[in-house]
Amino acid sequence: MIEASDFLSAATRQGIDFFTGVPCSFLTPLMNAVIADPAARYVGATSEGEAVAIAAGAWLAGRDTVVMCQNSGLGNAVNPVTSLNHPFEIPTLMIVTWRGQPGLKDEPQHDLMGRITPELLELIGARHELFPASADEVAGKLAAARAHMSETGRPFAFVQPKGAIRPMPLTQERPPVRAAVAVADFVGATGPARRVAVMERIVAALPPGAGVIATTGFTGRELFTLEDHPRNLYCVGSMGGASAIGLGAALNSSRQIVVLDGDGAALMKLGNMATIGAEAPENLTHVILDNGMHESTGGQATVSPQVDFAAVAAACGYRFAARVDGLDQAQAAFRAALDQPGPRCLHIRVAASGMENLGRPTTAPRDVARRFRAYLSQHGANGDA
Repeated sequence: MIEASDFLSAATRQGIDFFTGVPCSFLTPLMNAVIADPAARYVGATSEGEAVAIAAGAWLAGRDTVVMCQNSGLGNAVNPVTSLNHPFEIPTLMIVTWRGQPGLKDEPQHDLMGRITPELLELIGARHELFPASADEVAGKLAAARAHMSETGRPFAFVQPKGAIRPMPLTQERPPVRAAVAVADFVGATGPARRVAVMERIVAALPPGAGVIATTGFTGRELFTLEDHPRNLYCVGSMGGASAIGLGAALNSSRQIVVLDGDGAALMKLGNMATIGAEAPENLTHVILDNGMHESTGGQATVSPQVDFAAVAAACGYRFAARVDGLDQAQAAFRAALDQPGPRCLHIRVAASGMENLGRPTTAPRDVARRFRAYLSQHGANGDA
């Protein structure tokens, strides 16, 4: 058994200082220590998959990160670990608890996952070791994990058994509750414009130095076709993760971050909006381009006609929220949003794009991630594009 401070102080000395995750009783001491430590940054996520995406965004903004979760949450993390971290080669240290460890009595829901936790980590490409058992082991194990992540660009996991960390009480202030903002309406008489046309207007109105994160599917491909640029991150896989990636990046960069999301992706990870509202980064704009369908897979309908994303954003604590319909209105709403502190949400009803000669990114995801990271690291808020 070690003290939480043994691990946390060693991690901080090695430059690992951004933590996100979902609680587990085995994690309580370490999570409490991170929350209390002014040298560390902790973001509580609504799901383990969201935490992986938040950490990816933080890494893209230059931070070394930790994702903490119960092993039952590995099921939620498999998609982003395999379709975000793997193709982009984004490393993160994972601390995964070992509920249901063979030979120890636990609740029945942990039995199967407890038996397969090491094998599951191997299957998703995450090298793993047992969590340090003594204070003397911490620095060396962390250094080895960092070396592996630097060499491979892959996550590394510490599997934490029961009782590995001495108990520590929680000292945490509750987040402030803000009154919901009034939702603005930018609705024209012409009806929804093509998504690609709306994106073209948004790109033209980007503030200098902004970073743009486009969700998976046609949205990212259309952004690439409009203009390939180091400021662009084209998500492949990790559906629903773009807004969480944007949150992680915005919390760790002085640049404006614009997320081009879709209705299907936003619905898949609605919890992301609650975390964004609570963390309230002033430099994040969340644009939901809603065509009511999963266009890239054949046009199957989503349930978005029943959903007022702008009202959801306002209820979650975004500082600006707008319903938008029409091409000129989209441009006007985007400019109005940028005049306000974020987070900002634009729910823009769009038509299917049907873009001819739709390209695919020609730069490998690994290189897209590294040029985006380099772009965000350039000095100065709102620096030169």
